[in-house]
Amino acid sequence: MRRRDPLARKSLLRRLPEAWRQPLAIVGGVLAVAWVVVALAAPLLAPHDPLAQELPRLAPPGPGHWFGTDQLGRDILSRVMYGARVSIPLTLLLVALSVLIGGLLGACAGYFGKWVDETIMRVADLVFAFPTVILAMVVAAALGASLTNAVLAVLVVAWPAYARVTRGLVLGVREREFVLSGRLLGFSVWRSLRVDVLPNVTGPILVLATLDIGTALLLLSGLSFLGLGAKPPSPEWGAMVASGVDVFDSWWVATFPGLAILTVVLAFNFLGDTLRDALDPRTARAIKERAL
Repeated sequence: MRRRDPLARKSLLRRLPEAWRQPLAIVGGVLAVAWVVVALAAPLLAPHDPLAQELPRLAPPGPGHWFGTDQLGRDILSRVMYGARVSIPLTLLLVALSVLIGGLLGACAGYFGKWVDETIMRVADLVFAFPTVILAMVVAAALGASLTNAVLAVLVVAWPAYARVTRGLVLGVREREFVLSGRLLGFSVWRSLRVDVLPNVTGPILVLATLDIGTALLLLSGLSFLGLGAKPPSPEWGAMVASGVDVFDSWWVATFPGLAILTVVLAFNFLGDTLRDALDPRTARAIKERAL
């Protein structure tokens, strides 16, 4: 059996930017990849049906049910794995929609200015005037308790941050020589936005989106915890934590879903910090000098 050359592995690692070789970047990457694998392969990895009520009720962690069981005799490990298939895709979808809507509105506000800027920014200020969690709760309650409405509620409070950041970035770019040259050459507004402006504002928005994944997951889980999101028997992490409040003495019912939320939030926060360091030339240079 052929063994891998350690020198080849080291040379492969050296090809990575210095920021991605930091311990927090590695931990964040490993956690994120692990949860994506769990979400994709949950039917293969889960030891039990997440909805089956066939095990002893409130059994502590042990052989056969490593995370214990809940008050209905369901395996918590299986429910946590299947919960990844609910929480993670919805969170990524939510952040993607926030970037798309907020980024497009912010780009239009910064590029066109005048009444377009005033209208979009005043609507964003109106959303910012309310506490994020309270406004999300009000919207979710008005729409009705469901995961879809919870996603829409968080989307309502999430897009203004991207609109404001994108507007500021576009304002700093639209008067640059290459943008003005393109307009003088007859480029349309949308071509100028797509070709000249968008590549120069993508980096900071991508960093914000990566960092915002954890915040979006916490908001979605919080709405489910309050009964405004997922409904039983759906294996959603926030709803699982809420079910553990009724049986506080059985600590494992709420602890393991809570740890799942914690690890996903930490993973994407670490990745967001690393991405910011990698895209910032001054920070990347400082990390490289420190490594040398």
